Amino acid sequence: MSKRHLSQQQTKRIHQQHALRIAKKDKVFDATNLSEPQHGLIIAHYGSQLEVKGTDGEHINEVWRCHLRSNLEALVTGDTVVWQADNTNKIGVVTALLPRNSLLTRPDAYQKVKPVAANISLILIVIAPLPTPSTDLIDRYLVACDSVGIPALLILNKSDLLNNDNRDELHHMLAEYRALGYDSLELSCFGDLSALAAQIQDKTVVFVGQSGVGKSSLVNVLLPHALQRVNEISDNSQLGQHTTTTTRLFPMTNGGALIDSPGIREFGVWHLNEQQIQQGFIEFRPLYGTCRFRNCSHQSEPNCAIKLAAEQGQILPRRLASLNRMLAESKTA
Repeated sequence: MSKRHLSQQQTKRIHQQHALRIAKKDKVFDATNLSEPQHGLIIAHYGSQLEVKGTDGEHINEVWRCHLRSNLEALVTGDTVVWQADNTNKIGVVTALLPRNSLLTRPDAYQKVKPVAANISLILIVIAPLPTPSTDLIDRYLVACDSVGIPALLILNKSDLLNNDNRDELHHMLAEYRALGYDSLELSCFGDLSALAAQIQDKTVVFVGQSGVGKSSLVNVLLPHALQRVNEISDNSQLGQHTTTTTRLFPMTNGGALIDSPGIREFGVWHLNEQQIQQGFIEFRPLYGTCRFRNCSHQSEPNCAIKLAAEQGQILPRRLASLNRMLAESKTA
């Protein structure tokens, strides 16, 4: 379906209505009631309101519901901001966004790029024996991580569900990613999580992965006070049932924080350009530019260095297929 084109008059009316809403919202705050500006950390996002934890000033370590001052860009969990407290009405207002170290985004169902979380130092890609892991989805996460410069750690959760039917295949898959340079852990939320705790100490980390892989269960073990809702795998679809509806940040007592995000079954990369997608396949980097043709698509052209490397077992053929799928998706979009 083609996009609807608005007339100039319609566009003007929409902008006027938006401006009226902004002005009306800003008038809610009386400057005489507001505290001095202070820094804070967004720990949850609820549509037009945020939960902000004070990090300095009068309300340090307090959590306040806040509105956004007009004309601020979209804010996400993990953002550091400047805010002020309205002590009379017991609500705050966010007035400025502080510089970000990183921003994780993903395309949504409406062909728009949606921010997920900010200032992340490590992304935990969680898989499990059930629902069955998709290497294509893992590759998409890794490309997305690389595009924003955030390292990734692969976690095979629910190791108690490993059996003779899936153990070798899953171990082989993790070994392939380790050979590429990605770290991985195998664990269960019912077992010892000390290795994971050591990896995430003093870091702000986000859990991503299909619904049902146990992200919220891991959060509950690492931070019992979080009490994230968990659910069973659907018997019909064998996919996880969404239980986390709001991206939320949980501070850790020994430093750093956990961010739990709604489960993502698909992770499109059409918003990335060709170079970003190609660079996300780190083992291909030495081969780019060595094909016979400068604009080689690595599919049917003769003397393609990447195709030859796949045929000779130097790179994984499935990774080349994954690259071509992502490039085709990006070009179509």
